[in-house]
Amino acid sequence: MDDYTLGELRHILTTVFLSGFADILLKPVMTDVTVAAVCSGPKDSCSLAVYLTGVQQVTVGLGTMVMMPVIGNLSDRYGIKALLTIPMCLSILPPVILGYRRDTNFFYAYYITKTLFDMVCEGTVDCLAHAYVAKNVHGRQRISMFGVLAGVRTVSGVCATFSARFLPIASAFQVSAVSLLIGLVYMRIFLKERLHSNNDDEDDSVDLKMRVEPSLIRDAPTKTHVFNTKYSSLKDMISLIKNSTILIQALVVTFFATFSQSGMHSAFLYFLKARFGFTKNDFAELLLLVTIIGSISQLFILPILVSAIGERKVLSTGLLMEFFNAACLSVAWSAWVPYATTVLVPGAMFIMPSVCGIASKQVGSSEQGKVQGCISGVKAFAGVMAPFVYSPLTALFLSDNAPFYFPGFSLLCVAFSVMIGFIQSLLIKDHSSLP
Repeated sequence: MDDYTLGELRHILTTVFLSGFADILLKPVMTDVTVAAVCSGPKDSCSLAVYLTGVQQVTVGLGTMVMMPVIGNLSDRYGIKALLTIPMCLSILPPVILGYRRDTNFFYAYYITKTLFDMVCEGTVDCLAHAYVAKNVHGRQRISMFGVLAGVRTVSGVCATFSARFLPIASAFQVSAVSLLIGLVYMRIFLKERLHSNNDDEDDSVDLKMRVEPSLIRDAPTKTHVFNTKYSSLKDMISLIKNSTILIQALVVTFFATFSQSGMHSAFLYFLKARFGFTKNDFAELLLLVTIIGSISQLFILPILVSAIGERKVLSTGLLMEFFNAACLSVAWSAWVPYATTVLVPGAMFIMPSVCGIASKQVGSSEQGKVQGCISGVKAFAGVMAPFVYSPLTALFLSDNAPFYFPGFSLLCVAFSVMIGFIQSLLIKDHSSLP
């Protein structure tokens, strides 16, 4: 990358950091806040809290499933900076509500507002950041920069969970809102837009060079440009998928990986709270350890592995590690087991950067918004489906009415879902084997 590109990426990485910090800061506290607001009894968990989380995931997933391809398509036409402004503005209000007060009425006000806004905001910053990197970085450096992007997001999680460990609950929501506001102002002032329409000649020359030079064919299979500006976003997505078998396979892996991760999100924290009595501080400590390991993996280990064995093998390795992680957690017999299984955390951190790297090579620079929007749409669809399966399972097996005693049964189902994604990843051809 040249200096100009490095400067551009520095600003988008800062924006991702501030947005990620604001989002992850609230994760350790939301379980306690939700249970305190909606569960009247002294129990550590209740079915209503689990179902509310599941309903929110479904509703948000339905919205983002529709909006992500549209936003990705619009970013190719009108620019990433303009499309980033909307979700970053909308994300500020929900934490302000709970930063002011956290009784039942204010919790439901937050819940409704957060759900409605996240139908547009959820995942948008990450989606557009991936498209931004894909537009500005070519060849072998692209997958490394996807790893850096994911690593910065994870580093923001380290800072956020460390802060959540010591901040009072009210202050956590207030700091989250301030971080989102700073991120919005920073992005509007410093981020420079590089529209593909202003760099068609450059992009075409890069694509031609990647087709002709034998040393680069491995990293850039021939691209098929199938889009017409008169098509709708849905037609764009269908055309894109039809013209790339590898992209279809990557999207299948994306579905099962996200389906599993959403299931883990629905079940894991409530499982720990009901099974071992975890509190906000316990959640923060565990998430801090996870994010530290994850950031090191994405920033330093992922680029080395990609250079050594390629994206496809890294993807399969990550899915296999995630399978063992979920399987071990499902039979956790002591509170130290979740801490011990963090050695398998790098697996989950390898999955989406590898998928994005594989998928981005199937299209040209002028279509990266579309392909990243397509990936985000599939992720949203998986996020819709997961709560229908995992929320009832989690509520059932954590209750007194479980058909048999297995509190971690939903986590075992997560492991089986990951295994399906792993098997599919083995069918993806390495780029070096393409003609």
